[in-house]
Formats: sequence, structure tokens, C-alpha cells
Amino acid sequence: MERLRIAVIGGGAAGLMAAGRAAELGADVTLYERNRTTGKKLLITGKGRCNVANACDIPTFINNVMHNPRFMYTALSRFSPEDSMAFFEGRGVPLKVERGNRVFPASDKSADIVMALRSYIAEHSVRVVNARVLDILPEKDAISVLTSERKVPFDRVILATGGKSYPLTGSTGDGYEFAKRLGIAVTPLHGSLVPLECEEWYCRAMQGLALRNVGVKAFDETGKVVYDDFGELLFTHFGISGPTVLSMSAHLSDIGKKHYTVSIDLKPALDEATLDKRLLADFAKYGNRNFDNSLSDLLPKKMIDVFVKLSGISPVKKVNEITKEERRRVASLLKDFRVTVKRTRPIDEAIVTAGGIDVRGINPKTMESKAYEGLYFAGEVIDVDAYTGGFNLQIAFSTARLAAESAVLGC
Repeated sequence: MERLRIAVIGGGAAGLMAAGRAAELGADVTLYERNRTTGKKLLITGKGRCNVANACDIPTFINNVMHNPRFMYTALSRFSPEDSMAFFEGRGVPLKVERGNRVFPASDKSADIVMALRSYIAEHSVRVVNARVLDILPEKDAISVLTSERKVPFDRVILATGGKSYPLTGSTGDGYEFAKRLGIAVTPLHGSLVPLECEEWYCRAMQGLALRNVGVKAFDETGKVVYDDFGELLFTHFGISGPTVLSMSAHLSDIGKKHYTVSIDLKPALDEATLDKRLLADFAKYGNRNFDNSLSDLLPKKMIDVFVKLSGISPVKKVNEITKEERRRVASLLKDFRVTVKRTRPIDEAIVTAGGIDVRGINPKTMESKAYEGLYFAGEVIDVDAYTGGFNLQIAFSTARLAAESAVLGC
């Protein structure tokens, strides 16, 4: 019996996993990758550490998927976060679990994850073709893959071309164009898990300052809280970034139609009364100092000049002369330091792409196109995305495994 001929388009996380699994199940697999090497985007994920999974159960995982979470049930049931961890540890990559159940290679090197996936496809004799695919062409008894060199027919094709974020790694949105030419619906694309540009001058003044253990809330113009988090925030030359901001950005996809303000609680562990006692103690301690020289116990050095300006209190005013009303202003600013969001940064700076192949056109039990038999989808090209924390890579691995198994086994 002839082996099934399967093409996997895209050599990222989803493509490598899909190619390896399909070949492991006995298919003759060709992996098309436009870069000279596979796994290029994986190498830079998590600042080179690669947050490869999240050690949580499936219901928790689903709660962290922002768009089309129910679509993921079958894929996660077939290849769960626990399965992902077992896969990489079984291939010689020790893992560790950090805050928020984030899973990293123990070495803190994303290259270990990439090498495990590369060895997986090599072990099962996946043929790697370094060429840009120009189109996929469903024909009578095959689906052909067109490159500048030739047209090759296959029994099945798995489209794992990624999104449009980080285009220098090869994620230029080719898969969306293939789909559109086939009449397959693609939902609007925008960056998710992306830094935010802000209006205020003082973001640039504090660029490079990382605030840890702060409270972060986003409000729309009606005052409704649309996001509430705790963790790290980074000031940049254009606005704000950091883990809390990247997750927040997923809730602000309608910027332009709505206006958002971000409130930073610099002292989330202190309620109003406790904070006032703290200020009284600090002001008593530094009573003969100028105001701008009295805040080093409360604020990082890079923030003090900005904070003083925003407080409206003269920097040379003696601390023992500060009024009760001025102290209240200081407390209010500590609990509610605000910036105004202008827009998200461009999609090519986003960690993931929101939007993509419309899930209504994909069978969630197989990842096969409802319009074209033999055409499957995996990874970021699908309109499913999640928060930071290893969830998006797990989506890639789970959908890839399901697509590969369905393509080979017909299940």
C-alpha cells in the first residue's frame, strides 16, 4: 500500500509538530519552510527562553483562550499541556515550572525546544524543502503545492504558516492569502499581546523602568473596568509594555472606536488608611528634606521627578510643610497613576496575531477545512489566540497533532 503523501507548509512550532507526528504515523511528509532553517520564531520566544506550555488543566486553559475557546476542546483533549511536557521531556529536554504555571526548558534556552522538534522530524525522515510556497491548488484527486520551482501533488496538505507578527521570522501572512484565494473566510487581523502607545510625555521620560508587583487596570470611556491584573509593567519611549500590558492589549482590540485609560496602582498591598500612615511615617522621617528628596523609599529613582511634577507640589518644599491635602494628592497618585492609550503597536511587534482562518470553516474534531477535503489547518493561522503564559504555543502543538493524526488516520 502506498504511503500517504502529506505536505506541511510552515516550519514553525505547529509545522514541526505536525510534520513529525504525520511521519511518525507512517506518512511520506514534505515540510516546506521559506527560511533557511526551521523554528526561527521559536528561537526568540520568551526572550530566548521559550515559554513552551502552561502546566494547567484543560478548563483553566480554556479560560485563558480569548478568541474561540470552545474550538479548542478536542485538540486539547487529544494533546494536553501535560502531553506537551511529556513530549519534550521524553526527547531529552528537562523542564521547569515557574510563576503562573509557565513551563520553560530547565536550561532557559529556546534552542533546546527547537532542537527537540528538529530531531523529531529528522528521526521520522521528514523531507525539508527550503522554498516559499506561492499557492496551494485543490485539484481533482490531489492538492498541489506551488513553488517557484515546481508544482507537486499531495494527498493532504496541512497549512501551518503562522500569523503576521514578527515578519522577519517568515510570518508574513501567506496562509491567509492562500485561504482567501480559495474562498475560505479569514477574520480581520490585528496584533494581540502587543505593547501600547500612550499620549503622556512622561512615558518616554521613564523609558526602561520596570515596575514589579503593581496593580494594573484598564478603563473605557464610560469608566467600566475592562481589564484588571497584577504584575510587571515596563515604560518605553512610546508608552507601556510588559506582561500585564501584553495581556491587557487583547482586551483593547477596538481601540479607535473606544478610548482607554490605564491606571497603575504603585502600592497595591496598601489600602488608603495604611498608605496614609506610611506617608506620615516617611514624611516624619524626612521632615527637613525637600519633597523631591523624600520619596526614595516609596518610588524608584527614575520615577521621582515625573511623580513630583504630576503631584503639583514644589520639589523644594520642605516635607514638614506639606499639607494634609497635598499628602492626599500624593496618596491618590500612588494608587492611581494614569496613562492614556492611543493605539497598539504595529502587528509586526505583536507576540501573536489575533484573527485568521475563520473557525466556522474548520471541523474542530479534525482541523480539516469544511470546504476542501484534505486541507487542514494548525497553529497561529487559525483565529484562536490566548494570553501570555505558554498558552499560544500549546494551541500550536495541540492543533498540529490533531491535524496530523486526522490527515493520516482519517479520524
